[in-house]
Amino acid sequence: MICTISRVIRKIIPRFGRRKPLASEVLSCHLRQRQLPHWTSFCIYRQTVVNDHFGLSHFNWTVDGVNYHILRTGCFPFVKYHCTKRPHQDLVFDDTFFTWLKFMNLGLPTLAYGVASWMLIRISEDIITSKGVVRIYFLLKEDKGAVN
Repeated sequence: MICTISRVIRKIIPRFGRRKPLASEVLSCHLRQRQLPHWTSFCIYRQTVVNDHFGLSHFNWTVDGVNYHILRTGCFPFVKYHCTKRPHQDLVFDDTFFTWLKFMNLGLPTLAYGVASWMLIRISEDIITSKGVVRIYFLLKEDKGAVN
């Protein structure tokens, strides 16, 4: 699912994002590289990707037939993804609730989360995409070889 805003920007500015992978591609490549783990949580610098998940907070994402519930938030200077392997569900209410919650508190908690993450991140991993290598960051060390 690509956000309409990203599509409009790419039509207005044709070179926009041409050298950067989509955030959705990084997400899928990370899940495959980790061999479809039960869960994972990572941050990515927002300037390293085209944020095609802009405006989404809680949504389903399927990779190789496996569904994940994705909790996503912008936390400057990052975009944070928390992925949990779960059956497909209608997440429209959850997505709307989390989006309004971020809007109502003016994004201040997500800004604080981003600044705290920036200071606490010590672990990184390179993800291979069709547009090159993108580095993602973790707050906690994850087992790379876990297969569930």
